[in-house]
Amino acid sequence: MDNIPCCNSGGDALSSCLIRLGEWRYYSMYGHVEKLAEEIKNGAASVEGVEAKLWQVPETLPEEVLAKMSAPPKSNVPIITPNELAEADGVLLGFPTRFGMMAAQFKAFLDATGGLWRAQQLAGKPAGIFYSTGSQGGGQETTPNHSAGSHGMIFVPIGYTFGAGMFEMEKVKGGSPYGAGTFAGDGSRAPTELEQEIAFHQGKYFALIAKKLKGSG
Repeated sequence: MDNIPCCNSGGDALSSCLIRLGEWRYYSMYGHVEKLAEEIKNGAASVEGVEAKLWQVPETLPEEVLAKMSAPPKSNVPIITPNELAEADGVLLGFPTRFGMMAAQFKAFLDATGGLWRAQQLAGKPAGIFYSTGSQGGGQETTPNHSAGSHGMIFVPIGYTFGAGMFEMEKVKGGSPYGAGTFAGDGSRAPTELEQEIAFHQGKYFALIAKKLKGSG
């Protein structure tokens, strides 16, 4: 069946077509972004006709450095190559923040997509983002800035489509209208139930949009 570019979610249009939201492409050192990615995949997969798949970008730090940073072993999620992005119908990008910007590992991966940019192979494909920061003032709205715009991709934020949960004030909550998010703190804090619910919603919402875009093409 036909493909549409994607990275972690699926969409809504013709129930007879297969939307390959191929890569929920992410980088996660301590597992916070990976947990969000899993929920986003579940949300995307809940949409009929959508195939969602997780990918992680290559690690750039040597093992001895990761050991000193007490980073846990990587999961068995496959490593993506830049050219595999073009096979997806939509792409969701997930990464932690480093000084208010995406982690260098993810930036290095994006820097390797120059060939796709020259051929404009990602242009017109939907893209979304999700992220993890160390604190509430640590970049929940600056970290989402990425280079999908240079590729001509269609940015799909969640806005306030999650409803009342977006206005939760009694609990510490990551995320923004840009996409799902979490706070890592010193590394011991895990994504909360509410943060995971927002991630699931993002996956489902993105899948529906991608499906509509594919159906109208």
